[in-house]
Amino acid sequence: MAKEFIVAIELGSSKVIGVAGRKNLDGSIQVLACAKENSSSFIRKGYVYNIDKTAQCLSNIVSRLEKQLKTRITAVYVGVGGQSIRSVRNVITKELPNETKVSQDMIIELMDANRNMKYPDQEILDAAVQEYKIDSQLQLEPVGVQCSRIEGNFLNILQRKTFYKNLNKCLETADVNVAEMYLAPLALADSVLTEVERRSGCALVDLGAETTTVSVYSKNILRHLAVIPLGMSNIVKDIASLQMEESDAERMMLKYASAWTDNNDIDNNMKYSIDNERQVETRKFIEIVEGRLEEIIANVWCQVPDEYCDKLLGGIIITGGGSNMKNIEQAFQNYTHIDKIRIAKYVTGTVTSQLQELNVRDGRMNTVLGLLAKGEINCAGDEFDPNGNLFEQPKAAAGTATPEARRVRSAGEIPAGVVRTADEQRRAEEEAQRKKDEEERIAREQAEEEERERQRLRKENSFWNKAFKGLKEFGKKMVDEDEE
Repeated sequence: MAKEFIVAIELGSSKVIGVAGRKNLDGSIQVLACAKENSSSFIRKGYVYNIDKTAQCLSNIVSRLEKQLKTRITAVYVGVGGQSIRSVRNVITKELPNETKVSQDMIIELMDANRNMKYPDQEILDAAVQEYKIDSQLQLEPVGVQCSRIEGNFLNILQRKTFYKNLNKCLETADVNVAEMYLAPLALADSVLTEVERRSGCALVDLGAETTTVSVYSKNILRHLAVIPLGMSNIVKDIASLQMEESDAERMMLKYASAWTDNNDIDNNMKYSIDNERQVETRKFIEIVEGRLEEIIANVWCQVPDEYCDKLLGGIIITGGGSNMKNIEQAFQNYTHIDKIRIAKYVTGTVTSQLQELNVRDGRMNTVLGLLAKGEINCAGDEFDPNGNLFEQPKAAAGTATPEARRVRSAGEIPAGVVRTADEQRRAEEEAQRKKDEEERIAREQAEEEERERQRLRKENSFWNKAFKGLKEFGKKMVDEDEE
């Protein structure tokens, strides 16, 4: 094999981004290739609504990466995000005989029971363990503790089934072999948050083009996750309402927009130029930008659960393309009254590259780099000549874990943040049904055996059976006496 590298793809509302990189022994990542394509015509608010166009885009991304690498790509890591993703708390309780020691099998049983929960029109993407309540005590690692009651507290991450199916369908249509699907917000959090921030409590805000993702952490545990269907494109559309094209509005936002401006600094006589012939009043422009941004921040703050609002000692961390807006920290401080605000322009790990896209460091590449960091499976196949036989069939790389080869993993075996593919979900449901049928068969056979035993005992204790036994014993006694 010529090379070893990992490939990650992020499906964003404005762009689909693919990167290939190599993990070094010291834990750093060297990015080898990058490809981007505009996605605004087939991905809306982070979800796939045109399967064919998305599939074609994925094929183009993979093809462009292969040409740069001069190597076939056999698998990719894919980020799952977008509108409709939300978190719901759930509790699973199990009563135990007094002073029972908690085992790993009991924990897996609780996890499986939680994973098998049904939500109308919703798919469970991931289940984040909060804590386990052992009798009246909270424990993170309950195995080995004696108790009479165990309660598992979970944060289930849900997405509408339609969106989940569309994503899997476009991957299948594009003939992309998925090494692993991963929750993009969790990969992002792992790549930009420090351990101190996650432990002391923080809110991560990813300001994207059409969506804003809010992740709340406390004691190193994800406590809440939500995707708000508002983003920087809403500001662009509001600016466009001033009688201009959206392309001009976007240019003006990038050039003039500020998240907060002191009223004393606004010149009522000043105007911003739309083009050589048209202008817009500065105050009106500022009011439009700040008004929409305040709405986005208000929605972000509403997503922070009440019990954590005054416990965000790690502060608010802002990332994504929207984090580049001037005075964004001041705008968040004004509304939330949280003084500790940090802009995450880049991932915390060491990433090196000679590519310009990676060296801009404006927060736009953080999610896909986070996905890349999660990769463990080699995605490289055989070398090929980009100018050679275009119809050559790619050969699978040795050691690549395909969905067909991977066995069905129980809930306890699925790493945090990993999303089952549609194929894995189907096989997991079949396995769960098989286990259920087997348990029902065993229970039925035990019931039949118990019924046969009851009938036998009933027969033995019946009047006629006792009378027959008595006569039989009397006859045997008489025979024995005659023989004597």
